[in-house]
Amino acid sequence: MTNLTPPGAGASLQLRALAAHEQLDGGMFAGAPELPGLRALIRESWQRSAGFKANPDNPAAPLVMDQDELDDYRRQHPLAAIMPVINKLLVQPSHDSGLLVAVGDEVGRLLWVDGDPALQRRAEGMMFVPGADWSEATVGTSAPGTALALGRGIQISGAEHYQRTVHPWSCTAVPFHDPDSGAVLGVVDITGTATAVAPHTLSLVEATVAAAQAQLRVERLQLAATLAGGPARRRSPGSASRSPGAGAKEGSLYRNSLQLLGRDQAVLSIEGKTAVLSARHSEILALLSAHPDGLSAEELSVLLYPGDGSSMTLRAEMVRLRKVLQQLNPAAVPESRPYKLTMDLVPDSGQVLNCLQRGAHRIALEIYRGALLPKSEAPGIVDLRDRVSSLMREALLTDGSAETLLKYAELPEARDDVAVRRAALKLLPARSPKRAAVVADLERLEAELHA
Repeated sequence: MTNLTPPGAGASLQLRALAAHEQLDGGMFAGAPELPGLRALIRESWQRSAGFKANPDNPAAPLVMDQDELDDYRRQHPLAAIMPVINKLLVQPSHDSGLLVAVGDEVGRLLWVDGDPALQRRAEGMMFVPGADWSEATVGTSAPGTALALGRGIQISGAEHYQRTVHPWSCTAVPFHDPDSGAVLGVVDITGTATAVAPHTLSLVEATVAAAQAQLRVERLQLAATLAGGPARRRSPGSASRSPGAGAKEGSLYRNSLQLLGRDQAVLSIEGKTAVLSARHSEILALLSAHPDGLSAEELSVLLYPGDGSSMTLRAEMVRLRKVLQQLNPAAVPESRPYKLTMDLVPDSGQVLNCLQRGAHRIALEIYRGALLPKSEAPGIVDLRDRVSSLMREALLTDGSAETLLKYAELPEARDDVAVRRAALKLLPARSPKRAAVVADLERLEAELHA
């Protein structure tokens, strides 16, 4: 394979990264956990990678979706709609430039990989292919996975990669955020030669992502006008019908969402329209989204009302909820007998749980804005809130980095959490300037406890 490591000024950086790799023993740090030769963000990513038990000696990323599953998933994914923009701005110019363009989902699974044909064949050796998992939890530090973990654009050169088979490569990646809800939908990556980490490459990918987000917003407005019976608008050259995911349902432009975390009234987004729900309607949709098979009136009443729930009270509330949803989108009105959602609705709490299950703690924490409907006393909501909060805390205490633990400690629910601060202190390097603040926090909590 041709050496794709950036030359010139990057040579010393590569030598330091290679030296740091000698301190890795079976994927764990041996002797010098601070690894002073690495950039701070790379060092912190390696520490997360080691915590995830990622193996730097694995020869390739795992393939987690077969072709049929991948095709179906791509057709339904919101990013299928913006692939024409990616193709025009990144893929077509990359064919003769020694670069690959990859688009992945929100948990780091590659969905599309295109670009220089010769480079594509070489990349197959490390399974940089559609359907492979390139999250930090699986392959360690890489541009797609680390950009998702940090929630921002990043460039990684050669030996800065945690997995040694990726050392001949360099890459730039930028997360893709939903233009309406702000939720992370995926990541756009350029991989290849030194050009892949040139300063202008990051600007190019960021500009492409911004253009694609704007295009997705336009597509949604056009679809909303069509559904509302408005005049049909001429589609732009980058419309969804020409995407590599052609055949995708029009609804795949959206990821219908329910934002429950850190707020007392849920925000519901359906087909580009958004509404703030009442506290009771927030509880009902939260419970129905957590029970996709549906709930009887009696079951929902028990989960909704403390003490003896009234089915009659519930039915009256459901009538009011149906009117609200009818105005937002008739397709969103729940079925009855049992009460059941009629369309896919992704609650942010569900995104958090999915990320935690995959070991994507940083992404989970980015989504987690606090306790689920914190003022609700509905029994089912209390149980769901406790489950999400406890799983978040347990996952961070078990596998979280110092950085994620300290960020979690800033949340109201962790303000007095001694265990979280002690865990962070244990992981912080001995000379970290953050240690003093953590020690002061622990002293404050101990003083309050004794008082």
